[in-house]
Amino acid sequence: MPSSPPHPGTTRRPGWSDLPVGLRAALADRLGAPVVATRTATTGFTRGFAGVLSAADGGRVFVKAAPRDSHLANWYWREATVLDRLPPGLAAPRTRWTLTESGWFAVALDAVDGYPPGRPWEPSELTTTLTAYAEVAAALDPPPSDLAALNPPHLAELAQADILCWGDVAAGREAPPPLPAGLEQRLPELVGLESRLPGYLAPASGLIHGDLRPDNVLLTSHGQVWFCDWTWLCRGPAWFDLVTLLLGGHAVEQQEVTVAALAGTGGASSPAEPASSPFPTITVGPTPALTTDWLDTAFAAHPATAEAPPDALDVTLAALAGYFLTTAATVPETATEQLATHQRRSGEYALDWLARRQGWS
Repeated sequence: MPSSPPHPGTTRRPGWSDLPVGLRAALADRLGAPVVATRTATTGFTRGFAGVLSAADGGRVFVKAAPRDSHLANWYWREATVLDRLPPGLAAPRTRWTLTESGWFAVALDAVDGYPPGRPWEPSELTTTLTAYAEVAAALDPPPSDLAALNPPHLAELAQADILCWGDVAAGREAPPPLPAGLEQRLPELVGLESRLPGYLAPASGLIHGDLRPDNVLLTSHGQVWFCDWTWLCRGPAWFDLVTLLLGGHAVEQQEVTVAALAGTGGASSPAEPASSPFPTITVGPTPALTTDWLDTAFAAHPATAEAPPDALDVTLAALAGYFLTTAATVPETATEQLATHQRRSGEYALDWLARRQGWS
């Protein structure tokens, strides 16, 4: 399921010293040398261990670990399975190994020296990321046979079961979330928009990331782009990934913005090479106070939207707004307390973007 764009320092993960002694010893043994340094991730909203382990012989891996009987362990195992089957050359860290010890499950991935994009989106980072994602989308449609063999779920079914919430609010099955003044009367329109989403998703046969947002992207100083956290791979259209990616960079007071005019996609390149745009650039601006014009342009210009319905962006924003705003009332046991505030902010961003497109504000 999609989650919202995180803010720095939003999670309380166990540190290296909090892990069972037997697990730490097993990880060091698998690394082949004692662990001499650790750098624990401080962003995200899950309670599992996540961090880079550095060994005495110079080896480095990024490790995720959680109690074996937890949902997190199942998610980590699923991601490791997906990463093992991604097409060669796709810009994603790969699984090194997995192990089970002391009642915990751990997966070791390639350690990437990178940083997440700035928020709001910085123009050059947005251009680089969108260009790289066009290559990812092309590599997953049609689905590679190894990945298709995993029988990933279809996003249309997931949307029907979990994402669509406005209809439940209208029917009284879900408590209405707080809405900005003037938007309370828009519930019928929100229900109508989100109801189209499963039908728009259903024809897609390709695979998508399923939880693409800026904090699942790493940029390097050499202009490379890496796409991380592949737990929620599913069948669906790439334009859905694009909406969640752009939404994660929605913020206020952006000035004139330059984005790539992505009219098509080139061949896949190795993640070892910088992602560069073969397309000319266009300037969008000046933009409104809560800039969404440039997000609209980036969405419409991307090759992933070539076959998208004309109102796919509005329909997806309506559904995501309802999902985030209603789920903000509950916090899963695998998540940190900050998730509720975070989900609410994301729903507000989606609703604001939709309201501006619809002329509601």
